[in-house]
Amino acid sequence: MKLKYLVRLSGCVSGLRGSTMSLLLTLGWLTGCHDQPAGTQTSSPPPKVEIFTVTSRNLALTNTLPGRIDPVRIAQVRARVDGVVLERKFSQGANVKAGELLYQIDPAPFQAAHDSAAASLARAEANLLQAQQLADRYEPLMRINAVSKQDYDNAVSAVAQGKASVMAAKAALQTAQINLGYCRVTAPISGRIGSALVTEGALVSQMGATEMAVIQQMDPIYFDFTESARQVMQLRRQMEAGQLQSLPSGEARVTLLLPDGSVYPHAGKLLFSDISVDASSGMITLRAEFPNPENWLLPGMFVMGQIEQAVAPEAMLVPQRAVTIGADSQASVLLVDSNNIVQVQPVQLGAAVGGQWVIRSGLKAGDHVVVAGLQKARPGMEVQPHPPAGIKTNTVTVARGK
Repeated sequence: MKLKYLVRLSGCVSGLRGSTMSLLLTLGWLTGCHDQPAGTQTSSPPPKVEIFTVTSRNLALTNTLPGRIDPVRIAQVRARVDGVVLERKFSQGANVKAGELLYQIDPAPFQAAHDSAAASLARAEANLLQAQQLADRYEPLMRINAVSKQDYDNAVSAVAQGKASVMAAKAALQTAQINLGYCRVTAPISGRIGSALVTEGALVSQMGATEMAVIQQMDPIYFDFTESARQVMQLRRQMEAGQLQSLPSGEARVTLLLPDGSVYPHAGKLLFSDISVDASSGMITLRAEFPNPENWLLPGMFVMGQIEQAVAPEAMLVPQRAVTIGADSQASVLLVDSNNIVQVQPVQLGAAVGGQWVIRSGLKAGDHVVVAGLQKARPGMEVQPHPPAGIKTNTVTVARGK
């Protein structure tokens, strides 16, 4: 006979016959002869989470813009007289001072011209003296009719011509002195000089304005960059609406990021913003000035500038790891209330700054946001909050979107 049901014995078995007991043991399970006490269920403690306390503070609003380094002054040293270069006096790539001798052009022909002009001046002065003496002698004789009025007038005219000749000779001598001085090619400005563009023995020309060297003043130095007109208008509207405030000093501060990613150690100042917009690009040109004592900034170098233009008052930031962005692009955080109960709070994000999000709305100062243990925290459950390690609460700057 086929047994269709399996029999489980849960009580004490007594008084059964041997054959019946043998059949039951073969076809079923004997659960025991005694009742087992029910086990006691233990409750686990609430999970631990790290929280960040939201605070509000004033944040400097910055904009990162690309630009290039330009010298404050640049001078092309060119020949101003014709001649042969006798000597180069400077070291290429060195710093030179204004008035320092750079080249010596052969002065011999210009010295001769100078001496000739000096002789012409002496002759003109002698002729003037002779004419003046004759006119002085004729004056009393003309009064007593000892000489004619015509002779006296000729003598006076000769004096005037002599004076003109002296003036012309002085001008020629001055020109000769200037040309002789141009044989000494000096630095027009202080700065760093580049390579020598002519060598000893080279013939330089005044007509061709032979370029001999280039000097660039590099301390201080300029940083020229551009900003879109749209960004400038947006900044002005936000300041007029009270969303942003002007910097306390009233002067925009500028810092530089070098090509290797490091921060330039000297801060700069904004000199001016152009009054017109480039029609082809829609950009406004700005210029900042930086000290450059170590000559780290070189003309033509491409760098990034961070300019502080305004202050965002009462701004709030939270660590980026605390923010969850859903499939619908809605950002949210987990809050821990005064009863240590987790709640979901939607937020509106602003700019990302140094591993933190600027929160435009959804939070207030004093809120506790979960930053670690998010996988253990669920809305409505109780948690054990404790402050996180290494969360900085100092003032940071906010980079505006481009």
